[in-house]
Amino acid sequence: MLKVSVISPEAVLFEGEAESVVAPAFDGEVGILTSHAPMVTVLGSGTLRLGTGGGQQRRFTVAGGFLQVADDEVRVVTERAAAAS
Repeated sequence: MLKVSVISPEAVLFEGEAESVVAPAFDGEVGILTSHAPMVTVLGSGTLRLGTGGGQQRRFTVAGGFLQVADDEVRVVTERAAAAS
């Protein structure tokens, strides 16, 4: 499992575990699973998807910021974010 944080200037939108993360990087989507290599990428605009298990997903609309992966921890720090349906 991945430990995931989604943070915007207004609030911490999500803090918990997820099986997968798909994020809108500046040059296309990036997918993250357990044991992913450490990385940092700049975010573009789009939908951040967290696979929370059992086929369930949490979705957020994000714009700008960055994503960091290290030791099965994913931090998404974004300039703008909102829960998406």
